[in-house]
Amino acid sequence: MTTEERVVETVRELALQLHGPRAARAVSPTASFERDVGLGSLERAELLTRLEDALGRELDDRYLLFDSAREIADAAAGAPPRAAHVAVARAAVAPASALTLDHVATLVDALRERAAAEPTRVHVRLHDDDRVIPMTYGELWQGAARIGAALVARGVRPGEPVALMLPTGFEYLQAFMGVVAAGGVAVPLYPPARLDRLGEYLQRQSRILVNAGARVLIAMPEAAPVARALRTDAPALAAPVTVAALLDEVASANHAAAALPHVPANAPALIQYTSGSTGDPKGVVLTHANLIANVRAIADGVQLRPTDVVVSWLPLYHDMGLIGAWLFSLVHGLPIGLMSPLAFLARPERWLWAIHQERATLCAAPNFAYELCVRKIRDDALEGLDLSSWRCALNGSEPVSAATLDRFVERFARWGFRRDALMPVYGLAESSVALCFPPVARAPRIDVVDRAAFTRDGRATPAPDTDP
Repeated sequence: MTTEERVVETVRELALQLHGPRAARAVSPTASFERDVGLGSLERAELLTRLEDALGRELDDRYLLFDSAREIADAAAGAPPRAAHVAVARAAVAPASALTLDHVATLVDALRERAAAEPTRVHVRLHDDDRVIPMTYGELWQGAARIGAALVARGVRPGEPVALMLPTGFEYLQAFMGVVAAGGVAVPLYPPARLDRLGEYLQRQSRILVNAGARVLIAMPEAAPVARALRTDAPALAAPVTVAALLDEVASANHAAAALPHVPANAPALIQYTSGSTGDPKGVVLTHANLIANVRAIADGVQLRPTDVVVSWLPLYHDMGLIGAWLFSLVHGLPIGLMSPLAFLARPERWLWAIHQERATLCAAPNFAYELCVRKIRDDALEGLDLSSWRCALNGSEPVSAATLDRFVERFARWGFRRDALMPVYGLAESSVALCFPPVARAPRIDVVDRAAFTRDGRATPAPDTDP
């Protein structure tokens, strides 16, 4: 059997299990995984694991972006044999800042004051393949101030929406803070998974651009030609601009800071879209005061400690990753390790190794991420792992499965994970992000309720032990 035939057969088996005979019949060497077979990003993570077993090869992150069996087979022909995991050494991570900023009223104030007091303190450590790249508060503020001043010079007015279409990385962090430093309102869009399909992607995002009334789009360089063509759908949109171009327009961070406007606490900072890929987008406008209040409430919910460290792979265009992980860390002066969602989906163990390496204490993820770790990580990828530092494993953003909680504890207890670290949580965009937390270190409490009474009357009454 050829490599292509093995790939087709593996895709067909997965399609049959997930979507039934019709999807399986749609599989061919050139059939689109997304359009023809219905395999989204999570299903492709499952496919990647199965293909490694079927081919006996190590398949890197880019395989998640391929959209047909033939593309995978052609690339896999030269892939190396699958290797055992090599343990990652722990890093020397700086503790949280001792500087308390209980008085700050905006995100801009928080970053400006931290950069002024501790410019060389590392705030973000970006996990990029085998590298870990640091960024200090000073570097983040200098980039943000220059971008903010460039936006002001381009005519961005206080309260004006500015769209961001950038992957996880330092450019995103600087651009987001640059927008709010200019008095603008950030409108995060999810970045395209495939650069050769930018047209199709931006057509879906044009609804958000129109709804927000965005005139300025900060995007990756590859998006420029297609974004210009979108003006018929989003007439207010000007030519997109890159982070590099904005930085080039203002040479001095000190000069840039002087050009920035005063941003009041009640100014809008973010439009968080809860939908937009289908139907009409639904945006929630959040002020600086909203965001500051919520990240302070999160600190109460996790009983914030000066030794806390955050690790996150969550998308920065989603409220859980943007507000609950990064902006929470920024306001409270916590070190945070970031990685791309794609890196996690391709190798879920990278998340756990980042926790080990950073000695992270606070990490949040949807239920599927915990389940993916249980099902997809091989034991030989975990040798030497230590999860004992993880004290708050927040599980939210989608329904929480009691079975997943049990399986995660059972699987990872031998690597130091404790059941009392699990924290099912609930939030929604209208509350910025976080709303309900259980007590820290209580461990999850599971109720089993009578299904009929719940669906008929909306009452959660205990179900008898004999109820199947």
